[in-house]
Amino acid sequence: METRRQNKVARLLQKELAEMFRQHQHSYLNAMITVTVVRISPDLSSAKAYLSIFSPGATKETVIEIIKGKTKIIRAELATKLRYQLMKIPEFIFYIDDSLDYVEKIDQLLKK
Repeated sequence: METRRQNKVARLLQKELAEMFRQHQHSYLNAMITVTVVRISPDLSSAKAYLSIFSPGATKETVIEIIKGKTKIIRAELATKLRYQLMKIPEFIFYIDDSLDYVEKIDQLLKK
């Protein structure tokens, strides 16, 4: 069970990551990236960010690899934005959120 502090930090990180991906959309092959969930460890040292990716020009795997390659840059930018709110920015692990694909697949199966 997550504490109130974990929930607050997770929401803050989700909001800031979403804004960052929106501002730097051109860096990620013009993909539309939505941060669906951020889960943070109890000691606030690591965070798992689940991303929903819509990319007309590239695969989701390509976009997530670009994001994983820029993890240090993302963390540094968050550190400058949140320096007065958080003492330490967590390490990020990015995952593709495929829940919408799963829902669509189930929907297609039910229509048959």
